[in-house]
Amino acid sequence: MTKLARAPSALPLNSILDGDCVAAMNALPEGSIDLIFADPPYNLQLKGELHRPDNSRVDAVDDAWDSFGSFEAYDRFTRDWLKAARRLLKPDGAIWVIGSYHNIFRVGAAIQDAGYWILNDVVWRKSNPMPNFRGKRLTNAHETLIWASKSEGSKYTFNYEALKALNEGVQMRSDWVLPICTGHERLKDENGDKAHPTQKPESLLHRVLIGTTNPGDVVLDPFFGTGTTGAVAKMLGRDFIGIEREPAYRKVAEKRLANVRRLDRDAIMVSASKRAEPRVPFGQLVERGMLRPGEVLFSPRGKAAKVRADGTLIADDVKGSIHQVGAAFENAPSCNGWTYWHFRKEGQNVPIDVLRQQIRSEMQ
Repeated sequence: MTKLARAPSALPLNSILDGDCVAAMNALPEGSIDLIFADPPYNLQLKGELHRPDNSRVDAVDDAWDSFGSFEAYDRFTRDWLKAARRLLKPDGAIWVIGSYHNIFRVGAAIQDAGYWILNDVVWRKSNPMPNFRGKRLTNAHETLIWASKSEGSKYTFNYEALKALNEGVQMRSDWVLPICTGHERLKDENGDKAHPTQKPESLLHRVLIGTTNPGDVVLDPFFGTGTTGAVAKMLGRDFIGIEREPAYRKVAEKRLANVRRLDRDAIMVSASKRAEPRVPFGQLVERGMLRPGEVLFSPRGKAAKVRADGTLIADDVKGSIHQVGAAFENAPSCNGWTYWHFRKEGQNVPIDVLRQQIRSEMQ
């Protein structure tokens, strides 16, 4: 466990801070965090114990840290920690907050009031939810996550291609079907009971961190619990800071983190966003002799256009960029000329994008 006895300018990376989350965050340097993942108390407002049909007691969330005297008290708490969290974020930082129907709507309003800019809400649909034992309501099979940038103009991290790759090449949606913690992933205390009643699955944090952070980023979790955020961050080559006031949770988290192995550099790299790749003008291929003036390019339908010395194409009465001529051929509003046009090499049609990627590889 790491105490807040460090110099105010120091960032206690890869450690768990002991104490109240607001006080701990206020002691950290401003603008030092890339991403915050927050799993605050849900304020479940439970009235008595919950039992199964066989009268056995359900291990529900009835801990003191989840109890607030009123909605007003919970709202004050929410405003305080959100303010402290926003101060810590870098200008292009972002936050994720997860909650249930008991609290997420109040938290969402507080997020907007605090100056954050909501980017998405995500429904985590649990593939194995706890049933509704009383049979008086729908089975509560989901939780909601809010993803927000520090401000409207923030250039937040979003690894679109990486999330698409995780989803078998299909654009990632805002409804995530993932199981709750069970089996070997569910941490137990010394008595064999659940170490934490709301432990989140590593699959959820894996998706969040792959999608919205980069290796080397600093991730803060102000409600660290048993350390799921830290475990996944460490594995994926991110630095973490956890804050947890409950000694029992810190003990479990420290043991857990000691057994996590950081993956090597090749393993943590993800598919880069196409927008982040260096821009290569088509004319550069001509300048470097990869395509010669007068060389003929072919469309998928076999139409031909000739390369000109300035990097434009000409075909019959049509001339312009690779994109403009391709669009004219297809009678379309736009065209990606890099994938549309092919050149002949050893009797085969090869996309000109192969030449662009060759130049890009030299830039790395």
